[in-house]
Amino acid sequence: MQEENLEFENFDDSNANQESYEHFRFEVDPGQTPLRIDKYLVSRMVNSSRNKIQDSANNGNIRVNDIVVKRNYKVKPGDIVTIVLSYPPREIEIIAEDIPLTIVHEDDSFIIVNKNPGMVVHPSYGHYSGTLVNALAFHLKNLPLFNSKDPRPGLVHRIDKDTSGILVIAKTELAKTKLALQFFNKTSDRKYRALVWGNLAEDEGTITGHVGRNLKNRKVMDVFPDGEYGKHAVTHYRVLERLGYVNLVECVLETGRTHQIRAHFKHIGHPLFNDADYGGDQILKGTTFTKYKQFVQNCFKICPRQALHAKTLGFIHPATDEYISFDSEIPDDMATLIKKWREYTSTREE
Repeated sequence: MQEENLEFENFDDSNANQESYEHFRFEVDPGQTPLRIDKYLVSRMVNSSRNKIQDSANNGNIRVNDIVVKRNYKVKPGDIVTIVLSYPPREIEIIAEDIPLTIVHEDDSFIIVNKNPGMVVHPSYGHYSGTLVNALAFHLKNLPLFNSKDPRPGLVHRIDKDTSGILVIAKTELAKTKLALQFFNKTSDRKYRALVWGNLAEDEGTITGHVGRNLKNRKVMDVFPDGEYGKHAVTHYRVLERLGYVNLVECVLETGRTHQIRAHFKHIGHPLFNDADYGGDQILKGTTFTKYKQFVQNCFKICPRQALHAKTLGFIHPATDEYISFDSEIPDDMATLIKKWREYTSTREE
């Protein structure tokens, strides 16, 4: 499972002994090594801090397998970790919206969509409408899995708001279980296209390093040495084109952590082009000439997001047990950006 990208209010609560309501639930992965629960939760939740989680444990708000635990409890594989409060959670009702979808494939088990950049995958605080799930609720409104109470019906993986590309959404509970298991066991095949700053030293390579939430800015991820913080992550890459001060690369995910590609390439000194969260929205390579600076600024305007696209996805069909693969076209903004850099590189070589 990927780390949860959750917004939450301050959950410190001195009234834990009265009627309690579950606000958050996590099932500890089978491969998890023993880890203090405060460290485990701080790596899973946005806008949290270790002090806030420790205070919540002291107030009796954190339970494991329905038993209140202290902040130094060490989670084990299979543990069910919950955070409870004395008031009901704010429910997000899924409103079906007639939003156009680019459907690559659809059958009785699942639907493959090519998500546009700028679309949030599922509703969360601050994004209650206009999401992929709102669109799916309309398109699949006659299916039991897509009801107004489930904010993530059929979802087995996701991509960032400003990342474009291909996603699979299950249409039945059985398909959801089988597809989710493939993502968890790392047997699905995912390939991305990315434009990164700089000229990579090797034509092919592998980036490894635990990915976890930045200790100061909880909305972005960071790469840590192997240890108890963050989760093991592996990204394989191959340079497709060397375009002067940027490279077009193909990325193959061995694991699927939140912001994995973005964090990994920043870690090796090659942030994704125009990735504002990871420093790629600055002119990191090139000349000091005004004409060049203007060219890059124009490129930022052409593709006003991180230059990242989920291009292909392969997995075992949950009904037929046959391997299938799907491909998606690179969207216009990123395709135009790559073309501009090709033209710039050819001009320099002349």
